Order: sequence, then C-alpha cells, then structure tokens
Amino acid sequence: MADLKKTSVFISLILRHKPETVGIRLDEHGWANVDELISGINQTDGYDLDMETLEEIVRTDNKQRYSFNDNHTLIRANQGHSINVDVELEEKEPPETLFHGTGEKFVPSISEQGLIPKSRLYVHLSKDKETAEKVGARHGKPHIFLVKAGEMHRAGYKFYLSKNGVWLTKSVPKEFLSLILNR
Repeated sequence: MADLKKTSVFISLILRHKPETVGIRLDEHGWANVDELISGINQTDGYDLDMETLEEIVRTDNKQRYSFNDNHTLIRANQGHSINVDVELEEKEPPETLFHGTGEKFVPSISEQGLIPKSRLYVHLSKDKETAEKVGARHGKPHIFLVKAGEMHRAGYKFYLSKNGVWLTKSVPKEFLSLILNR
C-alpha cells in the first residue's frame, strides 16, 4: 500500500492549491470527480491510489481535511484553499474568544498588520489555546494570539465554521488581537 501520509499531502496540494498538477478541475464549490482524481494521481510517478485507500485517507485524517459527497463520487478539501472556490461555508456566530497560533518570526508583522489570509482565502482560527499552540509549533517557537471574535462579530465581521471545526474569517484587525505569552 502506498504511503498514506505522502499521498494525503499530495491530495491536499491538488484539492487546495493546484488541481492542474494531475490534470483535473474543481467545480465552483471545490469538488473534484473522484475517478478523475484517482486516475490523475496514478499517472504521477510514485503513487498508486485506489478508492479503498482514498476512503481510508479521508476517514483517518486527523485534521478532517476532506469530505466526500453522499455517494462518494466527488471529493473536496474542507478549507485552506489558495484558489478561489466557495466551499459553501455557513456563517456562524463565533464564541467570544478564538485563538491563532503562529511562529515567533511572524509576531511583529501580525502585531502591526493584524491577521491577513496571505495566500489563503481565510484566516484560520482555533477554538482553544491547545490547538492554536500545535498550529504555531509548525512554524517554530509557538506564540498565540487571542482573537476577540465576539466583539468582531458584533462590529459586523463574518465568521464561518468549517466541517472540521476550524473557524474562518477574512481578516482580523490588530485592535481585536492580543498576544498571549506561552508557558
């Protein structure tokens, strides 16, 4: 069986950023045809994907990055896209506070500019400090910003909750942020 982690990372690249890598197209909601995805991946050196393995990747992904439609003929990434797709996020009222984990090197620019999505469509926020700390650790020494989400929402900012529990918003102005010192 192919290396699941390697294949999952490749699928993430395809469904979030570069579907053309394997010669497929996503519809306006980010859905890809499963048969076309499998065929495209299998034409890439080092990959051997079948439906059973794809279903296992989706089922066991600890971040729940992917979703199938009801009859498993379509698949998409739940969030994190750099390409313009509408994953049909439902607007939700956020909790009073959310968190954003980042690496130490990004703290000065975030403190100055606030949170911006950079290459993604949305800023990703966590519901708890522990998750934010894990996210921040991917970028070096983790630092956590507290986001005054309730206050932002009352000021007219929109929030969305992805299927895998990540909160999304277009940006977080610096006045709604405060840096939390790590332990």
